[in-house]
Amino acid sequence: MKIICNQKFLANKIGISQKAINGKTTLELLKGILLSAKDEQLKLTGYDLEIGIEAYTQAEVIEEGEIVVNARLFGDIIRKLPDSFVEIETDAENNVYINCLNSRFKIKGDSAKEYPRLPEVNEEDLYNIPQELLKNMIKQTVFAISQDQTKPILMGELLEIVDGDISLVAIDGYRLAVRSCKINNIINNAKVIIPGKTLNDVNSLLSSEEDVKVGFDEKNAIFIINDTKIITRLLEGDFIDYKKLLPREYNSKVKLKTKELLNSIERASLLSQSEKNNLIKLSIRDNVMAITSNTDKGNVYEEVSLELTGEYLDIAFNSRYFLEGLKNIDSEEIFIEFTTNINPCIIRPADDVKYTYLLLPVRISSNI
Repeated sequence: MKIICNQKFLANKIGISQKAINGKTTLELLKGILLSAKDEQLKLTGYDLEIGIEAYTQAEVIEEGEIVVNARLFGDIIRKLPDSFVEIETDAENNVYINCLNSRFKIKGDSAKEYPRLPEVNEEDLYNIPQELLKNMIKQTVFAISQDQTKPILMGELLEIVDGDISLVAIDGYRLAVRSCKINNIINNAKVIIPGKTLNDVNSLLSSEEDVKVGFDEKNAIFIINDTKIITRLLEGDFIDYKKLLPREYNSKVKLKTKELLNSIERASLLSQSEKNNLIKLSIRDNVMAITSNTDKGNVYEEVSLELTGEYLDIAFNSRYFLEGLKNIDSEEIFIEFTTNINPCIIRPADDVKYTYLLLPVRISSNI
């Protein structure tokens, strides 16, 4: 193999393909990036047997070929080279020669023959989703994915497409986040569970105004973002029937300014940041929500104006969970619906965005 390519473009594609490499793997070959030169393109592939990423960059291909190079070492070398053109060449002993202006490197590569190939996913029937929309959907839900490895199905998100409505759903046992939207190019209904790591990787690559192409088969999902492909294994199992968790009625409903509530809860949680429970108490009356927190360090009192429909209520929450929901709502105002102080509340934007955040309360004790 012998190619010439731009240093900056190459460094960028190395960073993208490295996202699929698991540094904890014991298989040396999977610590590497597969370089494939063909048809005036260089394809860089990272793969950990669960998620694979293919990133493409233009190159002058003098001699076609493939080689596996250690991702960390190769990436460090390319990133440190001058902003110029890089020549990469291999020999029969899998040595890799990297030349750029006055810099010369020789590193050991591995044969590409043993490198595992990514699963093939049909790229004909794909959904087109605007990048900005998908980025917002992931941002507003992925934080609620479970980190409990004993519940692997909840370490992913349900992606559901029903009659043109697309939804992303995350649950961790304490809260639930659902973001829905309409898409135009309806192919078929779908229901798959995508690993949270994959969604974070996809989110980090979303930036342009072009559509993301998304598709599925029985075991895998594919995301095509500009000149990058992400193929991931789907999680197997039954996701929780989240719709049964959403209360159908409420006894109290309040309307508040999102930023005011966010700022007040952030201040109220300052005393409990080192505490395990991070508790805050909300006392809802006619036109005011009082936010309090009592710890060994002291106590705090905050007030936020509101519009109340229904009954007075005293209820307590983990402040971190409450804040994570509020930070992902872009609407200036929100509605919060309560049933009792031991049942979950529902937080929704006051505008037309289809976003629902369900949060379980904490039982109130006398010291809060």
